[in-house]
Amino acid sequence: MDVNNLSRETRTMANASSVARPAVLSDLIPASRARDVALVVGGAALTGLAAQLSFPLPGSPVPVSGQTFAVVLVGAALGMNRGVLSMALYMLAGVAGVPWFAEGASGFGGASFGYVIGFIAAAAVVGKLAERGGDRTVPRTIGTMILGNLVIYAFGLPVLIAVAQMDLATGLALGVVPFLLGDALKIVVAAGLLPAAWKLSRH
Repeated sequence: MDVNNLSRETRTMANASSVARPAVLSDLIPASRARDVALVVGGAALTGLAAQLSFPLPGSPVPVSGQTFAVVLVGAALGMNRGVLSMALYMLAGVAGVPWFAEGASGFGGASFGYVIGFIAAAAVVGKLAERGGDRTVPRTIGTMILGNLVIYAFGLPVLIAVAQMDLATGLALGVVPFLLGDALKIVVAAGLLPAAWKLSRH
């Protein structure tokens, strides 16, 4: 038996196994350009649909909606590159006039537009963490989702304060605090769904 050939074959099999292993859930679908386009468009459409599940908050220009939940799910399921493209499509289509921002809004600017910009950054962070296994266990998923939500606030809060001419305390009271309970519930749901999906896939 040629030990060198055996070693090369072992390395080849290991490399093939590494390549074949899906990094994110959407990789379970056979790879093709059509798949990637469908995933990007579908992620944007899901976010637009979730945005219509919105409820105004008294005194706040930012409504409660399902957007952030869709954003972190899209980022985790699609990975960084496709997640970023999906959220960029969501933003650009909304700016162009598609009425799929929260409460059926569209166009550029507004007190809540910073959150929309934050969706792109959050998809990048969540997607990258998911590619490294950040959505395969409950504790990791919770950490990944928390970071994703913090990124959204990091973009949304400064724009809210600037556009609505608020001080920091008021911005936090109207643009962050009212959403924390809902975000916690969304994180719990995501922490149940994503690891369970991986277990069902047996990867």
